[in-house]
Amino acid sequence: MNSPADDLRSPIRLLWPYLAQHKPRIAVALSCLLLAKIANVMVPVTLKWIVDRMSVEKALLAAPFALLIAYGFARLSVTFFTELREFFFAKVTQRSIRRVALETFEHLHRLSLRFHLARQTGGLTRDIERGTRGISSLLSYMLFSIVPTLIELALVAGILAWNYDWSFVTITLVTLGLYIAYTIFVTEWRTAFRKEMNELDSKANSKAIDSLLNYETVKYFGNERFEADRYDQSLQRWERAAVRSQTSLSLLNLGQSFFIAAGASLVMWRAIDGVMVGKMTIGDLVMVNAFLIQLYAPLNFLGVIYREIRQAVTDMGRMFGLLRENQEVADRPNAIIYQGKGDKSGFVEFDKVSFRYEENRPILQEISFEIPAGKTLAVVGASGGGKSTLARLLFRFYDVTDGAIRVDGTDIRDMTQPSLRAAIAIVPQDTVLFNDTLEYNLRYGRPEASDEALAQAIRQARLDQFIAKLPDGLQTSVGERGLKLSGGEKQRVAIARALLKNPTILIFDEATSALDSESEKAIQAEIAAVSRERTTMIIAHRLSTIVEADQIIVMDSGRIVERGTHSELLASGGVYARLWSLQADATNDVQSVSQPH
Repeated sequence: MNSPADDLRSPIRLLWPYLAQHKPRIAVALSCLLLAKIANVMVPVTLKWIVDRMSVEKALLAAPFALLIAYGFARLSVTFFTELREFFFAKVTQRSIRRVALETFEHLHRLSLRFHLARQTGGLTRDIERGTRGISSLLSYMLFSIVPTLIELALVAGILAWNYDWSFVTITLVTLGLYIAYTIFVTEWRTAFRKEMNELDSKANSKAIDSLLNYETVKYFGNERFEADRYDQSLQRWERAAVRSQTSLSLLNLGQSFFIAAGASLVMWRAIDGVMVGKMTIGDLVMVNAFLIQLYAPLNFLGVIYREIRQAVTDMGRMFGLLRENQEVADRPNAIIYQGKGDKSGFVEFDKVSFRYEENRPILQEISFEIPAGKTLAVVGASGGGKSTLARLLFRFYDVTDGAIRVDGTDIRDMTQPSLRAAIAIVPQDTVLFNDTLEYNLRYGRPEASDEALAQAIRQARLDQFIAKLPDGLQTSVGERGLKLSGGEKQRVAIARALLKNPTILIFDEATSALDSESEKAIQAEIAAVSRERTTMIIAHRLSTIVEADQIIVMDSGRIVERGTHSELLASGGVYARLWSLQADATNDVQSVSQPH
């Protein structure tokens, strides 16, 4: 088990490269910190001189006045150098936070889809948020609370040891030692209560959010009382943990107050005794008392500071843990930038491709096919047969387990991922949009696209009439995940976005599944038009949408079981012919039911 010191050194070591770029600012800030503490120690010393001078009969008025000026200057210097320290160090903290957060964000985008499917997105964002806040907390508490207190303690101990007998320093140091030991012990003990309270708070919050997000389902089944009871059960457990946390905090505060009161009383007893026997002046008594107030005041927050530092270390550890996550799909050192080969670019080849998510879970087995540049390949088959995995592998969300995928004769593993993905656009089956305007979501395909190109993509996706009816037009908000739009509207947005990207390779993954028959036929015509200029892969469930494809492959259990044109596959009387017959019968049944009798 790591000690607190070990736990603290690790994140500081990881954070240091980000801080090291600002060494001059750090040096100036620390110098200001030291000057502020020297000024702070001089306040009681100056106060002692004033009191002693006033105790002398017929003291010259100029002397106290000069000392009052010095006293005021010392107090002003404390604030001045403290704020100057903040001025120089603010950029160090915020720039470091920005760089770490940005690097973590970029690294998360470099990680494979496997990682993101296994993690909760909300948890990732919370890890980044807490980690950056942890950096700020650690630097703030360490440099602006712990280190200044230690410097002041050293200065005060030196003054006491130089001017008075050993008992003053001994009592002060023993009191501080006992106070710190007690604080750490009790804080470690009550951390379990605090952690339990936070976890239960998160669970209660998750239940509340889950219930509110599924508001309609709750209403459908009339389960408002059930949801309230479930939420209250979580709140009851949180309440018990919160009570234990609060009562243990009271015990911590009581013990801390005892040590401070005992130590201060003992020091003041020694000071009063010194005055009584003539070894110390009234000014000495005032100075010692002021020192005690300045030393012990920050200690009231030591428990909070210690707990916050521990929490900051934990939060930073999680964020730096994300940075250490292995980038499963990485560019090779000499990866080339894919730029296509003119009009004939986009030749796609799957060469004996096998893939498995897990060792005992094969998805694709020796898949081989070619899509000549500008041609259209359709992929059909039962759900779970591996059709959508083909698109994910072509995008390099995963690397193949065996075999190779080539574009224009080059293995995609030898290309940089950004350049490969820039050449491919996909219209997914489940379209998720950003919580922004229609224009933002449409332009996401190519943010720098001209208004003319955007308008053309909108027309091609048959989205123009829909937008014309909206009061705010392109500035209409689509809501979280695009929930303000219907399934068909979202798919048309996805189609327009893909067309705006102007890709070399187009992938349609059940792209018209949410459209009505009229819209589907219209968009199919547009898809056929744009596909003549691009290499196209259509993953389809409705076979009527892919009859014009140059080649059709039929997949079952991760293997290709048939391939050919629509007419060839019907003539062979195999799996495709049976699927066609079943879908034709289902369509006829629907039409007969809808006809008036």
